[in-house]
Parts: sequence; C-alpha cells; structure tokens
Amino acid sequence: MVSLKLLAVFSSTIAAAHASLQIVPGGTWTASDSTHLNAHGGGIIALNGTYYLIGEDKSQGSAFLNVNCYSSKDLVRWQYEGALLSRTGSSGDLGPNRIIERPKVVYNDKTGKFVMWMHVDSSDYKDARVGVAVGDSVCGRYSYIKSFRPLGFQSRDMGLFKDDDGSAYLLTEDRENGLRINKLTADYLDLSGTSSTYLWKDHLESPTLIKLQGRYYVFGSHLTGWDTNDNVYSTSTSLTSGWSSWQTFADVGSHTYNSQTTYILAYGGSAGNVMYMGDRWVSKNLQASTYVWLPLTVSGGKVSMKNYVSWVPNLDTATAWAGPPEETSYEGEKAAYAGGAKDVSCGGCSGGKAAGYVGGDGNGKVTFSGVRSDAGGMTTVRVKYNNGDSKPRFAQVTVNGGQPVKLAFEPNSGDPASSSLNVELKAGTGNTIVFEGVSGGWGPDIDRLMVPVR
Repeated sequence: MVSLKLLAVFSSTIAAAHASLQIVPGGTWTASDSTHLNAHGGGIIALNGTYYLIGEDKSQGSAFLNVNCYSSKDLVRWQYEGALLSRTGSSGDLGPNRIIERPKVVYNDKTGKFVMWMHVDSSDYKDARVGVAVGDSVCGRYSYIKSFRPLGFQSRDMGLFKDDDGSAYLLTEDRENGLRINKLTADYLDLSGTSSTYLWKDHLESPTLIKLQGRYYVFGSHLTGWDTNDNVYSTSTSLTSGWSSWQTFADVGSHTYNSQTTYILAYGGSAGNVMYMGDRWVSKNLQASTYVWLPLTVSGGKVSMKNYVSWVPNLDTATAWAGPPEETSYEGEKAAYAGGAKDVSCGGCSGGKAAGYVGGDGNGKVTFSGVRSDAGGMTTVRVKYNNGDSKPRFAQVTVNGGQPVKLAFEPNSGDPASSSLNVELKAGTGNTIVFEGVSGGWGPDIDRLMVPVR
C-alpha cells in the first residue's frame, strides 16, 4: 500500500526550504482576538479551502460557557468567528453549572444544515447524555434541540464521523459497557435503529474516527481522568466487524506526548498529510490547557507519531509536511532594556536569566535588534517565556516598526513555555522585535526568541 505520509529524516537544508508558518505543540496559541485559542476538545470541518475549528471555551473553567468557532486558511493563524452556543441564564442543558464537552460538527448534504453533537452533563457527570444542535452556517448561531442517552445507555466522551456515502455516525463512551459506534438518521438529528453499529467492550474515551484510503481508524484514550496515558487506535475495512486489537501510535511511555486525542484531520490532497489533534489538559486551571497537534504517519493499516518542538503543516496539496526549521536563538538578557525592564534569575532558562519586568509600573520594554532571516516573509517565531501567575499575561509586540500585535502567554511551571508569534520578517539582519506591556499589565519573563533562519 502507498504510504499516506512518507516519514523522512529532515536535514537542515530540507527543513529550511520548507520553513514558514509553524504549529508549536503545547504552546500558547494566540488567535485574532488576542487571546489563547479557546476550542478545547474540538474538531475541524473543512469547507471551500477554509478550516473551521470548533471546540469548548474553558476561559472560566469547567462549567459550560460557549462553543467557539475559529477559521483558518493555513491551520496556524486562527480568526475568531464567534460563539455557536452560549450559556443561558435559565436552567436546562445550557444553563449555569452545566457541562458541554467535545462538540463536533458535520454538514448534511441533503438538508443543507450543519449538525453539532456534544457531550451534555451535570457538574457531577451523572447525567451522561449526548446533545444535538443545528445551524444554517458553520460558524453561525446554532439552535439547540435536545439531549438524551443514546439507546438508553450512558454517554460521556463522544465523537462524530461522516462516511463517504453521506451516512453519519456517533461514537459514544458507555462507561458500563464499552465504546460504541451508533448510526444516525438521514437528517443526522437522532440515532437510527435500536442497536449499535459496533460495540467494543474495552473502556476508552475521547474517541475519534477517520477513513483513509478505504480503511477506518478509531483513536481513543484510556480512562485515567485528567491524567494522560498512551492513547491507542484500532482499524478495520468495515464499521461493523473486523476491528484490530488496540495499539499505541506514539512512543510507549510518552503518554501521547502528554496529550489526549480529540480529532484526526486528513488534509493536503495527494501529499496525504494527516494530523493528530490532542488536548494537553491543565486540570487545576483549564483555561491554561494547550493543544498538541502533530503529523501522523499512516501506512498499511499502521499508525505512528513522533514529537516535534514545531513543524510546518504545508497546505499545498502536493507538499508533505516538514519538520522544524533551522533556528537562531536570541537571548532575552542580551536584548536592550528600557523603562523598568531588567534581568531576572531563571533556573530553567538557557542562560540562567531572562528579560523580566516587561510592562508594569515601570513600563518595561525589551528590544531584540539584528534579528536574522535569510529569505524573509511570513514565519513563526517561538517566544520562550515564563509566567508564574494563574492567569495569562500579555505583551504588545512590534516588528520592524509595524502595527503592534497583542500576544498571549498562558501560565506555566517548570521549564520555559512557548508562545507563537506569526510575523513578517525582512530578508537580512535588519529585523527588530520589541516587547512591551499592555495597558499597564505585566508581560512575561522572556527567556529567548527562536527565529527560523529561512
């Protein structure tokens, strides 16, 4: 069988040739509204060359607030489009202190409607139901219809899949009996029939299903609460039978690189690019949870995945994804300071120090000059930082005197975290990147900038 993704060892020359906008797994991901992406437990639906990311808003913790929608042409820069469902002031499934998780959307070609399914629950997770809503546009407001227990069984984590023939299926985690595939009615608004299409007696959650070159793949996570584990997959040429035994696809013991499956996206046309989408949950501070998106290698019914500090998805239909580009490091403590900015000690930082006191009362300002880019153009700079607060910090970033952008920095502990700065750089060494505070607030402590050379 032809490999769906040719795994290669990327030399610095090859990586540099593909260096452009990058996905940075586990980093702060600032959207167009200048806040960290809030689409946890989400999925992607692609329409006419645009990708729509739909997921949970965790900005106020675990209780339901919104189901958010973002759009992107490149899987890196995300435009906030709005909330599809929002908390109501009254009782009911969307009321205060309710749980709405793992929303997924498919388009029904027959009805012309977008249909959303989701996990609906009480704060103690005893309701264990699925809910369904319908909308006229992918990122418009949806009308909530109902919730229920599918076929009378519990359902917590769920997934949604549309097959080549237009049939749609709901995956449900039945805590008492196992993982189910359930066929939906022609309008996608209810279950079809009185029995499941397939039932695994294995107890797995966070299920997602994809079909690649005539073969089905189901991915899921073991039941370990908020803690991560080695996620697994099963494959078959039929939804009703012949499923393989569960196997890991990331390095054993890596706990799927500290993430939990939420969705698998096929993109890239003839290049056969496939992307794993996972959540890195921060259970004590859910709004600080991040996203681990990585390229998958799928060949001959086998799936594998390696970890990368960053990678280039390459949306060209004939271009395979590329590994991390060659980078130059610019230390924060070697940048120019103004206002109250000064060195701070940082045990995990590359030089033992970081540029601190950005913004705040002293209006601290940190300027990186002589930043090199051989080719110029739009690229992703990884900002390595520390934020010891419980809430995000922000910085105003100006590149080459252009329009300032507001960049988010989620809380972290231990070694410095990454925040992605997508910027236009000039060819040569004449680039300048300036970090300042926002509205008198404190920015992060900046360990260093990691800038692609090409």
